Amino acid sequence: MRRAGGETLRTTDRPGVRDLRPLVHLWLRLRPYGWAVAGASVALVLAAGTVLALGRFLAALIDVGFRAGDGALLDRAVLVLFAVTAVLAAASYARFLLVAWLGERVVADLRRDAFGHVLSLSPAYFEATRTSEVLSRITTDTTLLQAVVGGTASSALRNALLLAGGLAMLAVTSVKLTGFMILVIPVVVLPIVIFGRRVRRLSRAAQDKVAELAAQADESLQGVRTVQAFTHEAVERDRFGALVEAALNSATRQIRARALLTALVILLAFGAVSTVLWIGGHDVIAGRLTPGELSAFVFYAIVVASAVGSLSEVAGDLQRAAGAMERLVELLATKALISAPARPIPLPSPPRGQVAFESVTFHYPTRPDRPALEGIDLAVAPGERVALVGPSGAGKTTVFQLLLRFYDPGAGRVFFDGVDLRDADPADLRARIGLVPQDPVIFAAGAGENIRFGRPEANDDEVRAAASAANATEFIDRLPQGFETPLGERGVKLSGGQRQRIAIARAILRDPALLLLDEATSALDAQSERLVQAAIEHLMRGRTSIVIAHRLATVLNADRIVVLDGGRVVATGSHGDLIRQGGLYARLAALQFDDRR
Repeated sequence: MRRAGGETLRTTDRPGVRDLRPLVHLWLRLRPYGWAVAGASVALVLAAGTVLALGRFLAALIDVGFRAGDGALLDRAVLVLFAVTAVLAAASYARFLLVAWLGERVVADLRRDAFGHVLSLSPAYFEATRTSEVLSRITTDTTLLQAVVGGTASSALRNALLLAGGLAMLAVTSVKLTGFMILVIPVVVLPIVIFGRRVRRLSRAAQDKVAELAAQADESLQGVRTVQAFTHEAVERDRFGALVEAALNSATRQIRARALLTALVILLAFGAVSTVLWIGGHDVIAGRLTPGELSAFVFYAIVVASAVGSLSEVAGDLQRAAGAMERLVELLATKALISAPARPIPLPSPPRGQVAFESVTFHYPTRPDRPALEGIDLAVAPGERVALVGPSGAGKTTVFQLLLRFYDPGAGRVFFDGVDLRDADPADLRARIGLVPQDPVIFAAGAGENIRFGRPEANDDEVRAAASAANATEFIDRLPQGFETPLGERGVKLSGGQRQRIAIARAILRDPALLLLDEATSALDAQSERLVQAAIEHLMRGRTSIVIAHRLATVLNADRIVVLDGGRVVATGSHGDLIRQGGLYARLAALQFDDRR
């Protein structure tokens, strides 16, 4: 999948991570919490050392305590055993507590940073990237990492210490049997390497299938009204079911590989322990080894075998986490195509709302073969009302996109109050612009919170004043909780006219120098249109306004009408002037008006 700027976003059929190097980024995330890492490390070493000490204690108990037949000695040994067990329990508690907290903390940081970074990316990124793919990285992938930091990594280190310590204690107990164990270890490790790579590939494939599943569900649920209106439920159900089965099959293949790996390692490891017990038993009979030493050796052999078996499972988890971390690093490394310059030129204050396009040509990144705008020259004076008219695809919305600096032109320059937009801070620019789109975005929060999007620091009185100016208080006050009433996902609880008035109130609260209106009344009934149009007139008063007009009746009072066609300005003038000139505008007017004006 391609994204703007030639960058590639890998989704499905991506190669697996060949090593665990992506997890280095995870370690860097742990640095701010060094105290917790240090505490968990101390607890980890203490717990592993306590387990290893139990083997020597077991040998002494058998060779000294049992042979001596001293009951008092046995009593003291049991008390020592309880003390050692208490230390092991306390160390395990501290390790689990600190490690689990670290997992939650690091994942919270990752999710916050990833979401904040995604919000900074330009709309071009989302032209080529499905939202569900991004959400999968922020949720599913971070959950995998939480499991690693909060348990798997600690388990891996613990088992590595037990493996190293167990081998050392084996050597101290019996060099002969230790040599045999060392010969067996490669036989156990080899399946880990072979099957680990397969588990890694299958894990990434399973993650991709789940992301594809989420994308399909999101698309169907977002358009549920259309699905039901066209009785498409069965088709969507079957399509989703097919993706569920594909995800299940992919997960099943991964589970089978992990299960086979685990079973094989256990078989080999404990088979080796059984062989050691047989060889060691003959050494005890021959007097070359004491019963206590054999017991300790078997204990350490079990510790080593368990550590190797656990590491086989941990290897698969670490490989999956490496894949998840790679996806997150890839997301965080995505460069925003639009960003503030190192030293932005401040925009004039107070703002005037002056706009100028100079020989602007622009291609959308996903449509590089066809210009959306070509050689556009347009100047809008402070306080002027300009209407943009033209057929679909003429470039009207693109003018808005460039003014908001969602994109930069390929050629030419765009100015706001005399400053080239490339030289200004996009946040400073957008703070001076108010947008009322044809299909306004309403969030599930309350009406007051939706209006406060225009100016987050506004108080309740200012929010209410903006709602009143937009003729919105008449329906907001009737809501069960007034301004605090949740409006439902995408404002589902409101009518089209009510959503438009919320959007207008949002723009009024912002008090912008430049107002961008994308025909806000085209889909409304007569009564709603009257209320919305009155609110728009209030909003446009005293500020520069650029209006995209689909219905020409709404722009008859504009100071100037700019006619666009095929990304070019083909005519400019008042309504009467353009009618007299003939051409595209006159043809559009003939289609919409009963009489020529």
